[in-house]
Amino acid sequence: MKFLIKAITLLALSVASYNVSAQTLPDVKVENAQGKEIRVHSLLTGKPLIISYWSIACKPCIQELNAINDAIEEWREEADFEVIAVSVDDVRMQANAKAKAASLGWDFTCVYDTNQELKRAMNVSLTPQSFIVDADGNIVFSHSGYTPGSEELLFDKILEIAQ
Repeated sequence: MKFLIKAITLLALSVASYNVSAQTLPDVKVENAQGKEIRVHSLLTGKPLIISYWSIACKPCIQELNAINDAIEEWREEADFEVIAVSVDDVRMQANAKAKAASLGWDFTCVYDTNQELKRAMNVSLTPQSFIVDADGNIVFSHSGYTPGSEELLFDKILEIAQ
């Protein structure tokens, strides 16, 4: 029994350390709202980031980004950070994605990963998928899915690294 407890503890510690080890934000090209190709690292401003992947067909994605947008003004009173919404819609749907983002009036940067190079580089398999990136470009947290209120978890992680 003691062996089993030690094995489980060792496994838990190795999984925890794997999750804590930081992966860096890949520097691939995406398109900004104006249609210009930019490098992802140009979005790094020395502030923590919330990076949220979405598509126009994903209702939970839109709900999460709307919830972040509703709270962002209040959150920015407590922490200096940025939000990047990454559309993974393909070239055929890109115009619809841009129109949707514009119509929702999100107060953050939207980029378009039409060839899904950034999505692949960050191992995103499902949307919504959100990441917290520290001021140095290290990915320090990842969260999949959305339920109302889970955007607060993202902000809690921002507060942790902004201190």
